[in-house]
Amino acid sequence: MKIAVLGGTGVFGSRIAELLVRDGHEVTVAARDLDRAEALAAKIGARAARLDLRGDLGPLWQLDPGAVVDAAGPFHAYGDDPWRLARACIDRRIAYLDLSDEAAFCEGIAGLDVAAREAGVFALSGVSSVPALSSAVVADLAAGMEEIEEIDTAILPGNRAPRGRSVISAILARTGVTFRMREGGAWVPRRGWSAPKSYTLAPGLRRRGYLIEVPDTRLFPARFGARSVSFRAGLELLPMNLGLAALSRVRGATGWTPGARFGALVRGAALLLWPFGTARGGMVVRIAGRRGGALCRAEWRLLAEAGEGPFIPAVAARAILRAPDRIAPGARAALAELPLEAFEAAMADLRVTFARLEVPAASVVAGHLGPAGASLPPAVRATHDWAGSLRLEGRADVMRGRGPVAAIAAFLFGFPPGAHAVPLTVTKRATDTGEVWERDFGGRIFRSHLARAGEGITERFGPFTFSLGLEVRDGALRFPVIAGRFGPLPLPRALLPVSIAAETADARGRFRFDVDLRAPLGLGRIVRYTGWLTPVAEEPALPPVAEGRLGQEDLRRGGRLRQNLSRKDAEIGPEH
Repeated sequence: MKIAVLGGTGVFGSRIAELLVRDGHEVTVAARDLDRAEALAAKIGARAARLDLRGDLGPLWQLDPGAVVDAAGPFHAYGDDPWRLARACIDRRIAYLDLSDEAAFCEGIAGLDVAAREAGVFALSGVSSVPALSSAVVADLAAGMEEIEEIDTAILPGNRAPRGRSVISAILARTGVTFRMREGGAWVPRRGWSAPKSYTLAPGLRRRGYLIEVPDTRLFPARFGARSVSFRAGLELLPMNLGLAALSRVRGATGWTPGARFGALVRGAALLLWPFGTARGGMVVRIAGRRGGALCRAEWRLLAEAGEGPFIPAVAARAILRAPDRIAPGARAALAELPLEAFEAAMADLRVTFARLEVPAASVVAGHLGPAGASLPPAVRATHDWAGSLRLEGRADVMRGRGPVAAIAAFLFGFPPGAHAVPLTVTKRATDTGEVWERDFGGRIFRSHLARAGEGITERFGPFTFSLGLEVRDGALRFPVIAGRFGPLPLPRALLPVSIAAETADARGRFRFDVDLRAPLGLGRIVRYTGWLTPVAEEPALPPVAEGRLGQEDLRRGGRLRQNLSRKDAEIGPEH
């Protein structure tokens, strides 16, 4: 097949071109810089052509391609007519693929679906690690599951992986920008490059990733019926991760938007740090769900060695163009277009290894209680019968103690002020070491971390860790404090707080809680909060992106940074 690869001299475009040449396709490397295109074409056995994606597309049609792969980007900067190339390909009955990982861009291409089906061709967006490969992994892991509670994906490249201008532009454009993410059935706001989490790529190789918006976060809830979907990206070197995290905080707090010069500084810093770190990177896809009614967790890992990580975003296009007849006509995001085995086969000549596992899952409390939990009311069991994340909503009454001890405790732990019938949202999230319970009393948030510890359970509030003697008694689950420590130092029993806490069900079958915390040495109440909670009702999918409107909406969301980076890309060319 004749295939034109636009942005063919970029980080990912050059690798797509190389893989397609290996498969026997007649490939043309198209780029603004003809000298670079000719040099690469001579190296891999392809042809070269000069093409300005923002200008006249006539030279592209003179190549008479059967398929066009857009690997140029950055896709968030494609202006007022972002799907111009896709539409032009459809009009000429040419297959179209792009490597966009911009959520709105991938979703919005569906506006061309009718035209593509009438033309009998496919136009696929997101033919990259996300969502094309990640969705195939999810579909494979979830086969046979009755439901999916959570999908969690991470891409964690090695530091010596090359980073083109489009990649850096895309990262900076999302860092610190608020997006909506599905969690526990609700769409909640999250800030780009926040909430770090660790992942295992291989035994002894762990990396940290940060939340960021990709097509998966927008499209997977509807495609797979998942109540929670998250995606994280991370860099190998801690200073680079922390630098982006700091930028995220500053931008989120102040609205400051860095310009193109800042992007150039970031790219320069990345080049200076290139000698450090390794050429090992990878990808992790985790899901939690139910198989045969029982909770389980499944995981797929990819580890790329010897600097071959940048080939991974190119693999999806290779797999699809190996079997174009298997792809149905239409314009859409590339979601599970082929089985996972087809994508893995497309990596057979790369230094890549795979691993997968599936294990039973249980929440901290349910795992500790075991069969004893079966005697609890259904509403109580339901609040501990989850994997991934759970979101509950209800109302609470809060009674604060008086005196300096209660005031100091409230300051240290973030307990809410006294209130009646205050809106309450409780979110439980699984972590590598246990669970985080976040309680939001009308905007006042405090968190604790629960974990299994030997035969018991611990709950940590900052430097204070308390051992809980969970017991099921009289149809209620009770949480007495039996030991504690401050950092590594054990607390004398006389200095332990008294916890009179119970979870029950009311006459309407709702989950009820009553937590009464009292200071040691008889110094009175610290705080008491009582109320009810129910699972969050499933919220509908996010409204679709209107075809042809991405440019204006995306620029408003990203602000001046995207406009500046667009100008910079216009000067230097759109390639990765």
